[in-house]
Amino acid sequence: MQTDIDPRSLIGRKAYDRNGHKIGTVDEVYLDDATGAPEWAAVRTGLFSRDAFVPLEPSTLVDETLRVPYDRALIKDAPDFGVGRHLSPEQELQLYHHYGLDIAAPEPGPPPSDRDFGRLANGES
Repeated sequence: MQTDIDPRSLIGRKAYDRNGHKIGTVDEVYLDDATGAPEWAAVRTGLFSRDAFVPLEPSTLVDETLRVPYDRALIKDAPDFGVGRHLSPEQELQLYHHYGLDIAAPEPGPPPSDRDFGRLANGES
């Protein structure tokens, strides 16, 4: 994902899978608390107004649309956590596993607070 893009500008963009099939519209963007970089997008999939979380790191912006390098079926089967809330570390881990993404091993020490994970780009909790 391009790092110079304002994550709020992603909201409302159409999202497509790797085969060019429409997934839906970006509803919300979640930032990594450590870096502030956009990490996940919640894409409204339409028919049942369900939001599917997609990773932004391997995704790209092409012609003002979000291109997600996964099949639509995998995206629509992503864990459903609802939107408008923080993603807990466990929820993020489930998403990483769902998409087959590697994550760095956590640093030793006390677990981080749930409230700091997956905050919304618009600053709401």
